[in-house]
Amino acid sequence: MKKKIFLAIFISAALLFSGCTNTSQEALVEELNAELQSRDNEIAELQSRVQELQAQLEQAQEPEPEPLPSAGPTHGASLLTTAFEVVELLKTMDMAGVSDYVHPSLGVRFTPYDYVDSQADLVFTATQVAGLAQDNTVYLWGSFDGSGNPINQIYSDYHQSFVYDEDFLNPHMIGINTKIGMGNSLNNVDTVYPNGEFIEFHFTGFDPQYGGMDWRSLKLVFEDVSGSWYLVGIIHGQWTI
Repeated sequence: MKKKIFLAIFISAALLFSGCTNTSQEALVEELNAELQSRDNEIAELQSRVQELQAQLEQAQEPEPEPLPSAGPTHGASLLTTAFEVVELLKTMDMAGVSDYVHPSLGVRFTPYDYVDSQADLVFTATQVAGLAQDNTVYLWGSFDGSGNPINQIYSDYHQSFVYDEDFLNPHMIGINTKIGMGNSLNNVDTVYPNGEFIEFHFTGFDPQYGGMDWRSLKLVFEDVSGSWYLVGIIHGQWTI
């Protein structure tokens, strides 16, 4: 009888111990699974961060696009550089392009001969200059040398006679604040534009029989505005009677 009681107790204890062991194992498994899931989440976050950093690195290694050329005067550009840019636009009568260089408050004065008449010579704003190539208005630009007849022309005709009548983009000589072409007409650029500086594009002559009297010049006068050169005068020069 005692043996049977002992055996029953042993079996009960064994069953109880076995139940406790299974419960502990299940809890341990659940704990490990939770830990694995946590690690998987951390790995996923790290992989996402690595991809983000790789994308940033690739973007940083890409060359920056070249800036588009800006219209108008470039801050800090030299006087000569700006003058050549304007002459290149004048060669094709791109007056919309020229307008970007026109002085914002003074406008630009057109002078058919070396003497600048500050009262009679026509002055146009940048907006007006932009439309000159298509403007069919007949303007009085001054008087023809010799005859004294009025220069009544639309701008495109004036341009061909008193702005770009020679290939000034490829002149014989260039003067920087230096007067080259000299004739009977008073050259008063420095007194009319006391705050200006000018570039003269000059041809010494074309036909030897005239001994240089068939010279031509184009003077572009600029004033500085906050480090950029703006056009205030376009002066055509040639021998006058």
